[in-house]
Parts: sequence; structure tokens; C-alpha cells
Amino acid sequence: MEVTTDKPKVTLRNYFQRPLDSSVAAARTCYSPRVIGAEEISEEQRTSISQLTFDAGHHTVYQHPHFEFGLENISRQFVWNFLHSYPFYNSEQSSQRFVRLDEIRAFVPPLDESNRQIYTRAVTQAWDAYRDLTAILKKDTFEILGEVFKLHDTSSDKKKKKVKRESEKKAIEVARYVIPIAAFTSMVHTISGITLHRLKRLMHSGDTPFETTQVISEMVECVKRVDPNFFEKIGDPPMDAQQIPEFNFRSLNLPAGPLGFARIDVSVETAVKEFDADLGGRISKLVDHTRDAERTVANALRYAMGISRREMNDAMAIDAMLNPAKNRYRLDKLNLTFQVPLMKPLNHAAYTFIKKISHTADSQDQRHRMVPASRPMMMFTDMRSPDYVTPRLISANPGARAVFEQTMEMLWSAKNKLLDSGVPTEFAMYLLPNAKALRFSESGSLLYLLHKWTMRTCFNAQDEIYEASMQELEQVREVHPLLAKYIGPPCVVRVGQILPICTEGQHFCGVKVWERFPNVERRL
Repeated sequence: MEVTTDKPKVTLRNYFQRPLDSSVAAARTCYSPRVIGAEEISEEQRTSISQLTFDAGHHTVYQHPHFEFGLENISRQFVWNFLHSYPFYNSEQSSQRFVRLDEIRAFVPPLDESNRQIYTRAVTQAWDAYRDLTAILKKDTFEILGEVFKLHDTSSDKKKKKVKRESEKKAIEVARYVIPIAAFTSMVHTISGITLHRLKRLMHSGDTPFETTQVISEMVECVKRVDPNFFEKIGDPPMDAQQIPEFNFRSLNLPAGPLGFARIDVSVETAVKEFDADLGGRISKLVDHTRDAERTVANALRYAMGISRREMNDAMAIDAMLNPAKNRYRLDKLNLTFQVPLMKPLNHAAYTFIKKISHTADSQDQRHRMVPASRPMMMFTDMRSPDYVTPRLISANPGARAVFEQTMEMLWSAKNKLLDSGVPTEFAMYLLPNAKALRFSESGSLLYLLHKWTMRTCFNAQDEIYEASMQELEQVREVHPLLAKYIGPPCVVRVGQILPICTEGQHFCGVKVWERFPNVERRL
């Protein structure tokens, strides 16, 4: 099959009709006893107030106008590296976990003919492996789910079809690990006006500057067609590549070698060995935390509610915040915990982990944007040898493991050939698979980790994120048992308090996790 390499498609689906005037009107409202309308803005105000507020850094007024884009034919690598690498956006993205990749559709960078052949051949072979793995793993997933859902020869056709359908989904979820991060995706992506200005400013940065410039330039052009003033009256041009600090990091910051030159041949392999040694065989390791978090959190609640320690000790305070039998916020489907006084004390307990997960797992993990991470620049952390995460289901099947490992060797070999031919690292990286291992530090307050651990300890969560979350929760349980006591998946939080126990409806995993959490076995 041929590789489909369409250009990025950007559609402005919804938008503010007069984004600059709306922003200027918001600024004027700060100095008015009433709300100023966009229709009241004069040309003089449009020019003077917009430039004054923008140049002075008063950017909140440009958060009001929003733009909803449809983005198609964009790579998974671009999304991970740029669109989802910061908190200020909203996306609904096509899922490789649930959408079978029948067509070979991927970003192909500008390459000469010989290197293009190397690139497209590797992409095609990876897709062939994806189909082979899907076929191999269907049998394993069907057997496991058949046992979980107690499927027998006498089971109804409806039940058999459900198990077959779910087993196919699980098979493609695991098989996708061999798909290159060049694979196309599509999404609805909504951002504010000031965020679009920031993306424009940074379009030449990161691991995907060529593709980023294509997509962001078209997003800017879409908004210009609605309101040319939004970029003509305010804003700065994109930073040149020479201005991007990361691109100059090694030459500017590393100690000089014996001849006085900057040492730029730092061994990535050594850095990786150091990280893995620190990780100690875990997926995620707790490396720092608030020293006296339980007392700190309890004090914060007592201060907020005007209660003395004699009236409410630490255990009582924490129980009031986290016990769903006493705090109905924990059962509310709208996730009100970030806004209410009873839960805000959890902001004062913080945890830092180092973790190693695959590119595809991190593409989901990073969506928990209030638990930020210092993710790697792949062009600086590339290694010649294959460096990847093998899913458990593949490890357990010798045939699948052979296909998987051969594909990993093939993709790294093709990537190295491109680099040896002088292809920019930016372009060669696209051949790396979803399985590519990423190593980074991640921190968050208990308030935001509570939401993450509730969602990601569910059996329907992606496998690596589930395992990482369970390891994180286990380590927090060791240092702060009172805080970890009532943390678990939705079914564990809801049991005995509200129905239904499981919030997944027809997607119920089939296991009564709430009966023995955290001592549960997740087979698939």
C-alpha cells in the first residue's frame, strides 16, 4: 500500500467575529463602571489600547476571544511535541486505541528520492507489522476477555459479539506500539487569542519546527481572514531558530573541553543509564514530596474553616476531605474538587516522580495538564540503539514479541540510515515508533493528582499509565497513608455511596475491582 501524505488541513470551525475589538472592549471595561461592548471600539482605541496592553504584558484581555479549529493530516509527534506540551488548550483527538489504522497515512518530510524511499519503506513495513500483531493478539485478548466475562459455548450471541469486539479493540491498542510517530491524526482544537499569538511566536521551536510552522501559519491565516487587525495591530514575529535557547543549550552551557571548545559530544547513553539506575526498575518512582504533607493539609483545612486542632485532629480533617461518605464532592460527575473550599487544602501536598513510559502512553499522560512534566527534546536525546517499551501482552506471546522486536530494529536502522545520509534529526525522528521510551520528571499537587489517579487506576485506562499510577499511589501510601486511604478508581470511591458503582456503563471491565483494591490483578 502507498503512504498517504496529504498536507495539513486547518479549518476554523467557530470563532469570535471581532476578536481584537472584544479584547479592547474588555480592557476598557477595567476603567468603566459598566461593561463595554465590542461595537463601541473606535479605530483610535483599536490601535492605541491594543498596542499598549499587548506591549505592557496585560495579556488577559486576549484570553477572551477563542478559536475552534479542525486539524487534519497532522502527525502524532507534532501534537505531542507542540500542541499538547502546555496547559492552555482543549482537544478532542482521534484515538489510536479505538480506531483501527487501515490506511497508511503519515507525515513525510521533504527528502530527496533515495531517503524518501528509505522513509516510506520503513513506514509501510511498520504498518504491515501492525496488521500482523493485531491478528496475532486477537486470540490472546479473546481468551483473556472470555475468562473475565465468563464466556462459554452456551453464552448468547450478543455476549460473544461483545467479547469479540472488545478483544479486537484491545489487540489494536497494543499493536499500535509499532506505528511510527509520523502517523497522521485529526482533532478539534480550541485555544484563546493570546495562546495563538504564543504559538505563532514559538513556531520554529521544539522537535517539529517544519511541520509546526506549516500548521500554525495556516491557523494564523484563518484568523486573519476573520479579523486582519488581530495580528496587524498586535503581536511579534516568530522567533528565529537562532533565538531559540534550547537549540544553543549545549554550546552555551556545557563545560569546555581540553582545547577550549564546548563539549557537545555528551553521551546520551550515559544519561539514560543514570536515569534508569535512579528509577530502580519501576515505571514511576517518587523522588520528592512535601515533608509533612498530612499535617500541612489538615492545618490548611482548619485555617479555612475556622476549626481548632482540639476540635479536629489531622486524621479527622483528612477524612472530611477525602472520605466520599462525608464529602459528596468526590461523587459528583462534574469533578467540582478544584473549585470548592473543602478540597483546596490538597493543593499544599506535592509529589515529584521520575518515570519512563512510551511515547504513545505519554501522549495520554500529558493530557493531565495540571500535572506538568519536563519532557525530553527527542532530537537531543536520540540514541543509535533501539530504546523502547514492550507492552505486557506482546512480551507474553513469543510470536508477537518476534514481530515487535524485528520492527523495532528495522525502524531504528532506517532512522540511523537517514541520519548518516545527512537528513536533519527533526525529520529522522518521525520514524521512531509509538513504543519509543521517554524519560522525564513529573510533579503535581495532590488535588490534581487525585483526579489523575482516580481516572487512571480504572481498569479501562491505558496499561502503562495504569501501572505508573498504581506504583505512584503505592509509594504515596507508604509516606502518607492518611492521604492515600480513599484514593482509587471511580468504582472504589463510589461503592456503598452511590449507584451505579461503575461509571463506564457498557464498557465495564468485568472485574469487581472495588472488592479488593489495591490488591487486584489486571490481566489486560
